[in-house]
Amino acid sequence: MKAVQVFSIKPQRPTLGTFNFDTERIIACLPEEIRKEGLIFDLPLLRKIPFLLRESEELTLVLIKEEKYYFVAEAIKEKPKRVLGCAIDLGSTTIALYVYDFISERIIKEISLFNPQIEIGEDILTRLHFARKAENLAYLSKITLEAINRAFEEIGSEEIFFLSLCGNTAMTHFLLNLPVNYLIVEPYVPVVKNIPFYSAKELGFSIHPAGKIFIFPLAGTYFGGDLIAGLYETEIYKKEELSFYLDVGTNAEVVLGNRDFLLACAGAAGPALEGGIFECGTQAKKGAVEKFFMPQGETRLYYKTIGDEEPIGFCGSAVIELMADLFLQDYITPEGKINPTKVSPLLIEINGERALLLIPPDETLHKKPIYLKESEIKSFLRSKGAMYTILQLLTEKVGITFQEISTFFVAGSFGNHIDVPSAVILGMLPEEALTKSEGIGNGAGKGAVKFLQRANYKEIEEIVKKITYIELNVESRFMELLTGALFIPHVNFNLFPWVKKLKEEKRKCSKW
Repeated sequence: MKAVQVFSIKPQRPTLGTFNFDTERIIACLPEEIRKEGLIFDLPLLRKIPFLLRESEELTLVLIKEEKYYFVAEAIKEKPKRVLGCAIDLGSTTIALYVYDFISERIIKEISLFNPQIEIGEDILTRLHFARKAENLAYLSKITLEAINRAFEEIGSEEIFFLSLCGNTAMTHFLLNLPVNYLIVEPYVPVVKNIPFYSAKELGFSIHPAGKIFIFPLAGTYFGGDLIAGLYETEIYKKEELSFYLDVGTNAEVVLGNRDFLLACAGAAGPALEGGIFECGTQAKKGAVEKFFMPQGETRLYYKTIGDEEPIGFCGSAVIELMADLFLQDYITPEGKINPTKVSPLLIEINGERALLLIPPDETLHKKPIYLKESEIKSFLRSKGAMYTILQLLTEKVGITFQEISTFFVAGSFGNHIDVPSAVILGMLPEEALTKSEGIGNGAGKGAVKFLQRANYKEIEEIVKKITYIELNVESRFMELLTGALFIPHVNFNLFPWVKKLKEEKRKCSKW
């Protein structure tokens, strides 16, 4: 059932000598499955109903599906052209809004906003420390709500009856103005797991006065509602075969499972894949390099920017693809060092450190060079190694190999932009991902939209119950495995036979 149901009804007129109630005449017009669930009327609406029924023979009812009953939010004399819901993916960098019309049953608008919390700090940890003071926490909640409400005004606030919202554990706490003081110290305890079903007005959202909000539950400190929403979208918890769900954004959160179990883990691989560890890295916006090209026989790089604007930096996905090619041609060693004899035309120094000049200053918008430092490559190797190690650790826990995985569902920034072969070449993903990966884009946002279309509260509850979370901080095996993953693609090259063959072929026929 959709989160909001819209019905046009013609209630019977009351007659003398019968047991008359205005609400009962309304209920009698609804389908039996709705009546069985039970209905509760909004109090301000009850005060209007006697007049509405006598002013119009036909009414349009807007019903909101709650966990145990339907809430009658509105009765309208003239049939509305649209009744809206909004799915919100509250990301730490970007807030994505998907506006859904329950009448036409389609998404009518998508909106992307920069999260205003970035003014406090781009990383969540900075914001968490800032939010230890009650007034600062209230400020984060306020500016987040204001940004979302401004978007609602452009859409038509009064037409929005339902919100489904997901975010990581920290973002959810900020929004709800919940204390985060114990979220940043061991044993890292969130305030709440299952968030009550609130009226949107109570939380400060400017939508229809009777509007409601469903917030996806949290499964742990590093496993928030955005992951639950992504799992709801992919439904790996219903499948017989084993699948991985990877959501790589601010962090890398990974779930391995099927209909019998869900094993979850999170690590700090995200910043590398988003470009956050690179001095010249930038978010995906106009002027960001989204792809580098290395024509055969030339000693310079070509590139393409978003919007074909002058370059301001590069997306993480672009430089990752470049690094894979550089490694295949021996410009970067397996240890992540720049090979000076190979890259002499591009070799520069930045504050005494060896670096590759990717774009000269005369070609950039800010007239500064865009480069890749050797230390950044090293940092990347730690992050990509963590990514691979999480996958390896989870398969070990279950006692399987990568060959037994049916699908790698890849979501987040990683799923949107990364080139899977490059990820395999560098050792972020196993070679099985070459043929078994499925990029799903914003899995969290899609899951939030799906809840508008199919509000299954019980299913969300079952997902959370199935999850077993592995804490990397207490896993000694993680550090053992990570040591081997700090090389390109891995200290054990035999784990990557395709990459090994590719590298041998590239050595015979170099592009430059």
